[in-house]
Amino acid sequence: MKHKLIILSFCFLLLNVSSLFAQNVRFATDGVIEFEKSSNMFAIMKRQMEKSSSGFMQQAYEAYKRNQPQFKVLKSTLAFSKDKTLYTPIADESNSRNYFFSDPSTGQSNTIYTDLASGLFTAQKVVYEETFLVKDTTRKINWKITSELRTIAGYECRRANAVILDSIYVVAFYTDKIPVSGGPESFTGLPGMILGVALPHENITWFAKTVTDKPVTPNELKMPTKGKPVNNKTLRETINSALKDWGDYAQSALKAFLL
Repeated sequence: MKHKLIILSFCFLLLNVSSLFAQNVRFATDGVIEFEKSSNMFAIMKRQMEKSSSGFMQQAYEAYKRNQPQFKVLKSTLAFSKDKTLYTPIADESNSRNYFFSDPSTGQSNTIYTDLASGLFTAQKVVYEETFLVKDTTRKINWKITSELRTIAGYECRRANAVILDSIYVVAFYTDKIPVSGGPESFTGLPGMILGVALPHENITWFAKTVTDKPVTPNELKMPTKGKPVNNKTLRETINSALKDWGDYAQSALKAFLL
């Protein structure tokens, strides 16, 4: 009888401790996330080189490998408050430039305001020398949630997979400890904040480095306003028309600008 009382007391203690921890778990609904976008330049350049018959591209590739780092890293922030997010690129201060190779997928040209409640977004997109202000509904992504877990920026995240733009395979990691269905760039639609995205076949990733749980003011969530007003359909048609004579490069550039 004494042993049974000890076991029961221990069970009650565990329940109380678990309840205490549950009461103290904080689910962040406001804050700022710093992301790093990493592009494997060696792999991206090699893929472009293999599509080209130009010997110049081979020379540019070899010169880049000798003088530049394999990964190009860019930073951005995602401010979020309840059902609104603002994704903002941070200007690249690096002096490392490659004047022989240009792929828009390796840059950061989008500032994106998303209203998750209404399912609408406003994006300022820089497409070469022109700026567009895109207003449309958020992309509907058919996510397949898996059992795989990974810790990112101190948060346990669950993996989900999807295909967007007909051919781009996406791996995302989200946390339900931040109950905001947002993410970097235009990646949304999971039951929690997306802290990691990988495009394995494009050799590009976005991963959160820090998450700051803090109040976010309306001034930190200002919708972009500059650019030629378009929707997704008009933007696609405009880019297709401008790049119609660019061969294989046109499809690669189109995917990057529509991401």
